[in-house]
Amino acid sequence: MKLLLPASLAQQLVTALRRAGSREIGGVLMGEHVGENLFRIVECTVQTQGGTASRFVRQAESHTVALDRFAEQHGHDPRRFNYLGEWHSHPCHPLVPSPTDIGTMEGIVNDLWIGANFAVLLLVRLGRAGALEAAARIYLPGAPAREATLILESRMEATDDH
Repeated sequence: MKLLLPASLAQQLVTALRRAGSREIGGVLMGEHVGENLFRIVECTVQTQGGTASRFVRQAESHTVALDRFAEQHGHDPRRFNYLGEWHSHPCHPLVPSPTDIGTMEGIVNDLWIGANFAVLLLVRLGRAGALEAAARIYLPGAPAREATLILESRMEATDDH
């Protein structure tokens, strides 16, 4: 699977990461299905509360309004526009999912009430030069997680209508 990350969203993440410093932050990813095994991250929430230097706990209720608004803005078309997954920072650790991260993502994709066909986990941090570093994994129900290809879109591509 390939994930497109528009430059504007990458900059939003960089700004949030700078403000958070060594605290973990995160949120949910909302996106568009643009082709076979190709998704564009269209929007993300940013939760700055609930994180320490080594842990982030997403407060689900704080993201529900954003998810509902996203669905409304895109005509309640879940086949094209939908929840993609979660993101959070690892400012002091490698961009590798912790056992807690893995358990959370497996819980999401295996929850029949949620009904997700897959979920993305995007881990981010600032590199030494202040640039965004990121790694993404795809979680599928009843299957092992696998790496996703994350493609940073240029500013011109990020503003094109698709």
